Amino acid sequence: MMENLPNRITSPNVSFMPPKTIVLVGLMGCGKTSIGKRLAKRLELSFHDSDHAVEESAGCPIKDIFNIYGEEAFRVGEQKVIARLLEQPTHILATGGGSFMNDPTRKLIKEKAISVWLNADLETLVARVSRRTDRPMLEGPNQREVLEQLIAERYPTYADADIHVSTMDEPTNTTVDRVLQSMSDFIQRNYPSYYVLKSV
Repeated sequence: MMENLPNRITSPNVSFMPPKTIVLVGLMGCGKTSIGKRLAKRLELSFHDSDHAVEESAGCPIKDIFNIYGEEAFRVGEQKVIARLLEQPTHILATGGGSFMNDPTRKLIKEKAISVWLNADLETLVARVSRRTDRPMLEGPNQREVLEQLIAERYPTYADADIHVSTMDEPTNTTVDRVLQSMSDFIQRNYPSYYVLKSV
């Protein structure tokens, strides 16, 4: 019976359970980690960050991987790490900004997970990344120009994600509520056995 299934999330109107791992995609600064942690808590699921998992696997920071081995080697390692994470029980997975751009990784995510694109505008991204020093692609004074280029290059591919949610300058929990509602709508359409009205 539905009542015996785990990990149901309820709001005033809906109740659903994630049928697959939820993978968050988007540019650096869009909020994947902060939103992902809160989603995991609300859904009573574990949270994983593919960047952190890559660092643990490599034994060094991503910045060092880029500098020593290059981006191509990083993407190969990242693909293996994400593949391993997607074999674990249903969870929330925050991915790096370039993960979904890698064809094999994107195909794997599409097959084994539900992907959520956190779509942030340029001003939001600039404000957020300016406070960080661990972004190898944003070293130097031209962060805005780099982000503009990344938006042009990556947003058409991010649009292939299952769910799109705009992120903006608002309390994180407000964004989380909107992500949950979008997930609820998607699951109701595509996985109806995982979705029931709360009155049921």
